[in-house]
Amino acid sequence: MERTRVEAIGGFFAIRTGSPGPGHLPLSRLYAGERAPLTGRVDRVAARLGTCERRVAASVAHLGLAARLWSTALGPAALHGAFPDPAAAGLYWDPETTAPDDLRWTRPGTLPGTVGAIREAVQYGHLVPLAEAVRGDARVSPRLLWGNAGSALAGAVREIHRWAREHDRPDAARRAAALAAGLLDHPDLSGTVEGPALRRTSCCLYYRCPGGGLCGDCVFDRPPRRQGA
Repeated sequence: MERTRVEAIGGFFAIRTGSPGPGHLPLSRLYAGERAPLTGRVDRVAARLGTCERRVAASVAHLGLAARLWSTALGPAALHGAFPDPAAAGLYWDPETTAPDDLRWTRPGTLPGTVGAIREAVQYGHLVPLAEAVRGDARVSPRLLWGNAGSALAGAVREIHRWAREHDRPDAARRAAALAAGLLDHPDLSGTVEGPALRRTSCCLYYRCPGGGLCGDCVFDRPPRRQGA
């Protein structure tokens, strides 16, 4: 697999392999109930955003990790027809760092770049238990978290399309679009984004941060008025 070409799409697509760093832990431990790393991550996001609303920080933290998980599967699948196996026991995460240094693949092996394989590995293998872990830290609705997942998937598709235009790879753009369409055809993800632009139908709550605005794919055309404003 030509890792450098996948990384060229953007930092969220970068794949790092080899021994994990001292701050990395297998995501399987997080999903099994070791929540301190996630709590620390949400704390850092809250401090960076300047928000005292934990659900806002939890949503933004979740959106970032969901984007990484989708991108590192969809990018290689669209470009090369396969992606690195992200089995939770062998995929390590450092909650104190950001892309591309946050994730480390420690076990060799690839999976076929099909809708079924990506759904099993990313949606069932990570996004389902990740949502449960996030909801154990903050009161965030399942609909919002699946909206984040749909938005993150759509964002990965847009980045692949941008790269494909710049590098004359319409085949990669077509594969990414077809994979995304198949992945979105699932009860958890169906309706989370709509239209040709894949605009999300929920909000990640970023607008509630001090100085925060709307994301490019937000369901809102203008920030809602906050109670007491």
